Amino acid sequence: MRLSVDPRDGTVRLSLPTRAAIRPALAWAEEKRGWIEGALAVLPAPRPIVPGATIPFEGREIVIAWRTDAPRSVMLDGASLRVGGPVEAVGARVLRWLRQQAGERMAAETHGFAASAGVTIGRIGIGDPRSRWGSCAPSGDIRYSWRLILAPPEVREATVAHEVAHRLHMDHSPAFHAAVTRLLGRDPRPERHWLRTHGASLYWLGRDS
Repeated sequence: MRLSVDPRDGTVRLSLPTRAAIRPALAWAEEKRGWIEGALAVLPAPRPIVPGATIPFEGREIVIAWRTDAPRSVMLDGASLRVGGPVEAVGARVLRWLRQQAGERMAAETHGFAASAGVTIGRIGIGDPRSRWGSCAPSGDIRYSWRLILAPPEVREATVAHEVAHRLHMDHSPAFHAAVTRLLGRDPRPERHWLRTHGASLYWLGRDS
């Protein structure tokens, strides 16, 4: 039996062997309540998208500056993200803007790395996957998590280089890792470490609790 707490959303999971009895497993999990509460206590804090809140954007903190009479189109002005319109629409409007920024930046970076690698790329998509920051299909289609726009630019770039390198090697062989380093122009391990250490916190943006 195994207990785990998902750092992306605080979900508590109890994994059981095949045909294991449920009642003893639940009793065992109850005995671990102290561990569960401790694991939940150290999770990242929720970061609702509301007027006056700060949110991460390319590794820095920006403040949501809302005014009801401001233009409805979201605009980044230094460290302020200006947005108008109904207050109840602020969260959805900011999320759309973040996804748009992510799509534009990662599409440009993907094509740039692809040109350097001498490979072709299929469709480029943006989503909100729970298990991967990026994926590359044999067809050349590449998808990214829009939440990479919240991380420092070098973290996003390392992820893009990783996926483009899969157009050269559809594996994680030494040749693949060498291709990532060559495309990126540096060792990507610091960026991978950043995602392992801080990546879960990016999933808490837009959560109220």
